[in-house]
Amino acid sequence: MKMLGRTFIAAACLAMSAGLATAQTTVKWLHIEANPAQVKIWEEVARDFEAKNAGVKVEMQYLENEAYKAKAPTLLQSRDRPHIIYSWAGGVLKAQVEAGVLEDITAQVQDHKDKLSASAVAAFTVDGKIYGLPHTVSQVGFMANKELLGKAGVDAGSIKTWDDLLGAVRKLKAAGITPIAVGGADKWPIHFYWTHLAGRIGGKAAFQAALKGQDGGFEGETFQKAGDLFKQLVDLQPFQNGFLGFKSQQAIGHFGDQKAAMILAISSFYHTQKVFAADKTGVSDDKLAWIDFPTVPGGKGEATDTLGGINGWLVTKGAPKEAVAFVKHFISEDVQKRLAAQNFLIPTYKGAESALGSAFMRNIAQNIARSNYHQNFWDQDLGPSVGRVVNDATAELAGGTMTPKAVAKAIQDAWKQGN
Repeated sequence: MKMLGRTFIAAACLAMSAGLATAQTTVKWLHIEANPAQVKIWEEVARDFEAKNAGVKVEMQYLENEAYKAKAPTLLQSRDRPHIIYSWAGGVLKAQVEAGVLEDITAQVQDHKDKLSASAVAAFTVDGKIYGLPHTVSQVGFMANKELLGKAGVDAGSIKTWDDLLGAVRKLKAAGITPIAVGGADKWPIHFYWTHLAGRIGGKAAFQAALKGQDGGFEGETFQKAGDLFKQLVDLQPFQNGFLGFKSQQAIGHFGDQKAAMILAISSFYHTQKVFAADKTGVSDDKLAWIDFPTVPGGKGEATDTLGGINGWLVTKGAPKEAVAFVKHFISEDVQKRLAAQNFLIPTYKGAESALGSAFMRNIAQNIARSNYHQNFWDQDLGPSVGRVVNDATAELAGGTMTPKAVAKAIQDAWKQGN
């Protein structure tokens, strides 16, 4: 019986040991990337991390962009929250910090943060604490089809000022070509016009003053003029028929299908206009042009000022330490260069931009590098509640149901209420 008991105990210990050896830590990673070619590389990176970290499983989860924004607050309060989430930084990040749903990872990333763009890391830092790491930056500007522009006698390189853009729109309409595609149903693509115009008119100083409630805040002259200029464009009816019913992906595909000459785009649309095109080819590089957002005569903003994203990954409260390790692995030199070589992103890892494979994307990287003022998307930077009003009101202006003055007042009222 003693021998049997010892055998049983030994077997139990062996079973427990085997169980410990096979126990897994699952890192739940929630993303919004819709490009399957890029996701394929991400999956390979996750499997590589698993191979180097025995007992760790990286579980990728996907939500469409707008669904993610809508569901994120509830997901983050859930006991089954994802461990790594996508972020645009800005006021939305600050709201998540205040809600207590993010992990302070400052200590864990001390050996990694200096390898990344300092300004990008700063975007993921709140009150001196780091809650995530940036993996890409982007610029907003007009992506243009040179062939369609040429049919209307328009040269992409000649569009420098707001009046130049209005003139190009008139020529395109006269030639029977839809000037601009936009995803009005998602609203955020429309807010790029109003916010970019405000930046060109008033520069960084006007935005900073509005945040402090100075000069009339977001109801001041700069922002009302931004609405007036945007209305000049809207009155020309530059967008595709039914644009307020188009989701962003549909509009990007519309441009990729060569049904519109331009789209006010995030630089990452370089790839997605191919993904969402019916033929999965889209506008070829030899036909594709980039037009920096036009300047406004007399405006205080610099022509080199950029509007765009600083995107990355946040670690949620209570996440396993392996979640931070994976974020550092994902935003490493090798992975960033691999993604840059396929032109999927403008990397944040210092020096990785040298791997960018296309002249189009290298141009974007140079624009951001020489910009002294890179403004994060306003609908993110101003926080979730104000951001929604910015998107809603500017979409109403595009649809003709709000005036420029009413738009500025609505945004100012939202800012005052939330601050």
